[in-house]
Order: sequence, then structure tokens, then C-alpha cells
Amino acid sequence: MADLSTQIKNKANQLGFDACGIAEVASADTEALFFDRWIAEGCHAGMKYMENYRDIRLNPVGLVEGARSVISVALNYYPAVKQSPDAPRISYYAYGKDYHLVVKDKLRQLWQYITDLVPVLDTGSQANRPDQSDIHTDHPSVARIFTDSAPILERYWAWKAGLGWIGKNTNLIIPGKGSFFFLGEIVTTLELDYDHPQANRCGSCRRCLDACPTGALERPGHLDAGKCLSYLTIEHKGDIPTEQAARLGNRLYGCDTCQEVCPWNRFARPTREAAFHPTPDFLSLQKESLQDFTREDYNRIFAKSAVKRAKYEGLIRTISNKKDINNK
Repeated sequence: MADLSTQIKNKANQLGFDACGIAEVASADTEALFFDRWIAEGCHAGMKYMENYRDIRLNPVGLVEGARSVISVALNYYPAVKQSPDAPRISYYAYGKDYHLVVKDKLRQLWQYITDLVPVLDTGSQANRPDQSDIHTDHPSVARIFTDSAPILERYWAWKAGLGWIGKNTNLIIPGKGSFFFLGEIVTTLELDYDHPQANRCGSCRRCLDACPTGALERPGHLDAGKCLSYLTIEHKGDIPTEQAARLGNRLYGCDTCQEVCPWNRFARPTREAAFHPTPDFLSLQKESLQDFTREDYNRIFAKSAVKRAKYEGLIRTISNKKDINNK
């Protein structure tokens, strides 16, 4: 098992992943109390889908019957070239191609490699499971791949698989590398050799809490999404509340402040993944461009981009809210 696990990690590195670890499937009982309280306090704001599939979130067996292992990976997205300081700010993670497409493609390649190595195992029934699009049953070992696409606690499993720790800003921090990473998982019935969680190394630092422009980081590890500029400019459907809109600055989509001030991100290095490099059209976006920002502009600049999550109407909403604040 140890040899197989090592081969999997080596292949993950060859595919471009910057970290890979493996955790044994078990109920995330330590997370249940925190998760339930977070939901009860309404800190998930308008993301009502977070209330669904609670039991599955806390145990991946609900996603893959008979699951034994979670293979967790991280893929760097830190940009080599950044927008000019006065440009309408887009969160670094959305600079290039939609990460769902990139990470899932690499995970499919990793699973194909694994199926070429491992012996036959029993399959389990996958009926009545949410999100069937990523199930892979072409091999007798069952697996499903995920990246922000199913009710699974991605940061928890990355921590349990030894990739890093969950910082006070709620992001997974990888020692010597920082936090600008996409996470992905393969949940499988395959039994493997398991890694161990890392200790939290944030210490007494509270730079992320102090720097959060809206106070959304109310205490270490606790984010109120209803105040978070990332949530408000991406997931939120209505007008941005005046108090938070007044703190948008030149942000248009997302907010990286809590990561930018984190001392661990002094280790951040530009991504090796060409798909995440910004296009010339993206880098040319200026605040003057927003004065008459058309749907054609949106489709041209953000084709195959994660910015599509907010839709054209969402960006126009944010632009309008900024104008309303500036005119008061």
C-alpha cells in the first residue's frame, strides 16, 4: 500500500499538482459541531444549498458507497502576471480558465493511472447519490472526482490528508507554499496508505482578521459569508448592502485580502499551469471599460472563466452598486 500511495503522489506531481495526500474515510465528527453552529447562525447567508446533504458532507461514504480513501490534491493558481493596481480587481483564482475544467481533467488522468495499477475490488451501488456526473465505474474499483462540485468538506480532507492546516482566514495553508491553491479529491473504495494531519502554525498572528475590509472574519476560523466581499460579488444575487458596498474599493469579483496579508504567502510562486495565465483581453480591462460594459465584452473577456459564476448580470450589479456609493 505504501508503494502504491507513493506512485500515486509521484503521478500527481507529474500531472502538475503541487501537493497530494491521502486520508482514510471516516465521519468528520470533529467538524459537525462547528458546521451545525455555523449554519444555525446563518453565516452561510444565501447559500441555502449548504443546508442540504449534511450527513454526506460529514462522511464521504454518502458519495461513494464503501469508500475507504480520499486522495486530496492542490493546484497552484498564483498568477505570474497581475492586473494593474488601478484596474477593476478580479480575484486571482479567476484569472485564467475555469478551474473546475482543469482540475477535473487532471484528476481523471490520475484515476486512469491508478486503475492501471490496482487489482480488482468490489463495486458498490451508487443509486440515489447527488451529482452523478463524476462517478467512474469503468474499473471494478469505484471512484468519484470532485473539485468544489459536491457536498464534501474539501479543506477538512486536505488537512486530514496532511497537505496543510486550515488557517484563521479559513483557507488551507500549505507550509512553504501558501494558500493560493485549488483543491480536488478522488473518493474511492481503494484502500491505501494514509497520511497524517498537520498542526496549525498560524500562532498568534491575526493579520487576516485585522485586514478583512468588512469584518467578515469575526474570529479565527469563523467567516460570516453575509459580510464577505467574495460572497457578495460572486454568490449573492441581490444588491450588495450599503455598508459592504462602501468597502468594495476597486474590487469587481472576489476579494483576496485575507490571503494577500498572510505571512505564509510570502512563499507563493507563480503557477506552472498555463491554463491559469490571464489573456491580454483580461489584463487590458480598466475601470473606464466598465462605463459601457456590454454582454459582448463579458463573453469575450471571460470566456471559459470562473467569472461566469457571477454571470453578466452579477457584474453589472456590482458595477452599479459601486457607482451608487461613489455618487453619494
